Amino acid sequence: MIDPVDIEEPNELYEHFRFVVDAHQALLRIDKYVMAKIENASRNRIQNAAHAGNILVNDKVVKPNYKVKPYDVISIVMAYPPRDTEIYPENIPISVVYEDNDLMVVNKSPGMVVHPGHGNYTGTLQNALLYYLQQQRPDDPEAKPYLVHRIDKDTSGILLVAKTELAQTRLAKQFFDHSIQRTYIALVWGNLEKDEGTITGNIGRDIRNRLVQAVYSDEEKGRHAVTHYTVLERFGYVTLVECRLETGRTHQIRVHFKHIGHPLFNDEAYGGSEILKGTTFSKYKQFVENCFKMLPRQALHAKTLGFIHPATKKHLTFDSAYPEDMASVIEKWRNYSKNKTLEEN
Repeated sequence: MIDPVDIEEPNELYEHFRFVVDAHQALLRIDKYVMAKIENASRNRIQNAAHAGNILVNDKVVKPNYKVKPYDVISIVMAYPPRDTEIYPENIPISVVYEDNDLMVVNKSPGMVVHPGHGNYTGTLQNALLYYLQQQRPDDPEAKPYLVHRIDKDTSGILLVAKTELAQTRLAKQFFDHSIQRTYIALVWGNLEKDEGTITGNIGRDIRNRLVQAVYSDEEKGRHAVTHYTVLERFGYVTLVECRLETGRTHQIRVHFKHIGHPLFNDEAYGGSEILKGTTFSKYKQFVENCFKMLPRQALHAKTLGFIHPATKKHLTFDSAYPEDMASVIEKWRNYSKNKTLEEN
């Protein structure tokens, strides 16, 4: 059963606003103008957006004291506002891949929700991160994690976390600009026809089941989404693929591969927990069921992440190994495929 917290919002945690200034607007500082236009926008969030270069007027970055004029086209990207849910620190082990004064890169284990929400108020990665940072800086009330993106509860892998609100805002702009490089590894049902390809489709909530997403041709029903893939290995009945995200929509890889008839292996929400390909022999059925037990979740891992550091401006790239459950199932399919080929020959 998919957790409702997974579909509350897009995986990329930023907000984008666009305004065209009215013809009768008097000259006014842009920070004051934006505060009046965006509900619940704090002065601090707007100032951070300005300092990060995230406020553009007529496609040019402006400072907070810029005076808006009639017909100006204003674009602003801000990190999501703090959640209403109070977050309590919890001593939960986390895998920190990299850390400095501005950000952290963590390797999230499968089964862990990223942040508190409906049905998951404790035990989340954000609870663990808050404890971790408070242990580092016990006298700093501002020691807290700032999320810029998410991965699903049962997806493992690399996640980027800001340690300051300014870093969060600068990283949010990179997600908005699609300049973040991300690769995921997925095991999907079936033998893909091409060695590489692109899946494009507007993603929105399924009108028949609000707990999952669907692909729509109508742009008004879903948000534009693009997934590029390359086949890494073919195991006959399943295929190992590398996915590169051009956009970051909720469940994007999972719903895109279902859309083309190749749902992720053991993805219950999108039809991958049934034996979709293969023989009717009992040994094959038992083999797949054993794989399901070894990997009780969708076979999806956030493998790499590349971005520009919000302070140093250096390009950083991080990689993560497969978690044990996914590595074991991949190896199991690899051996099965080899043995089947030997039997046929």
